Amino acid sequence: MSVSGKIGSAVFVVLWGSGMVWRRNATVFARNFTVNIVPPFLEPLLYLGAIGFGIGMFVEDVMGMPFVQFISPGIFAGSVMFASFYECAYGTYVRMYYQRTFDAILATPITLREVIIGEILWGATRGFISACVFYLVLVLLGLVPVISGILCLPLAFLAGICFSAIAACFSAITPSIDALSYPSTLYVSPMFLFSGTFFPISVLPEPVQVAAFALLPLAHLVALSRSLMTGLPDPIWMFHILWLIIAACIATAVAIRLFERKLIV
Repeated sequence: MSVSGKIGSAVFVVLWGSGMVWRRNATVFARNFTVNIVPPFLEPLLYLGAIGFGIGMFVEDVMGMPFVQFISPGIFAGSVMFASFYECAYGTYVRMYYQRTFDAILATPITLREVIIGEILWGATRGFISACVFYLVLVLLGLVPVISGILCLPLAFLAGICFSAIAACFSAITPSIDALSYPSTLYVSPMFLFSGTFFPISVLPEPVQVAAFALLPLAHLVALSRSLMTGLPDPIWMFHILWLIIAACIATAVAIRLFERKLIV
């Protein structure tokens, strides 16, 4: 067999194994669909109502648009982040330690690498589901254009891979499930606040702007979503996409390595 054939065969095996893990998680999700879908739907809707329509009544237009329209892409992106991150932080940790799902899967021909990739893809899918639900809400409220707004959905899945892989890294190194509150409080919450969700990043000091685009994947998803949903051009849109792709690949590789060090003796 040629080198390219061997590589293709290896990639197929990894994708098949990861797909089986993804399918297992999707089946469990479907069995508890109502419980799983209602909270991710209500939380961004509450943000939109309380801050967008509530506080927005006392805020002048931002960047030439009503405040509620300005923050809609940010809350959309935030819903992707929360769904993906918490699925691969708490969800993965529970499946690994409490449910012993990893032990059961690893008793099959599926490898640990395939398990982690499957977990990350499932986390991205959770983010994608949240994005689809909230996108429909924004369309019904007339806050986003149907055609250009729908382009945010594949970007949400890409960013979801990044959020999920980062969460998997934390899940691999945390000593207890209670310790996951540290990345949630010290990384996810600040990222939600300082990624341009509620105000333009340009109003922040320049060093903070640089740090936001260097360290916070949400800043890139917010910028892309706002450009597509409001029609404002973004001259560095390609940079945002490349950053998310590179960060997702690096974080996935790191997550796999951390889990291998933790679980393989």
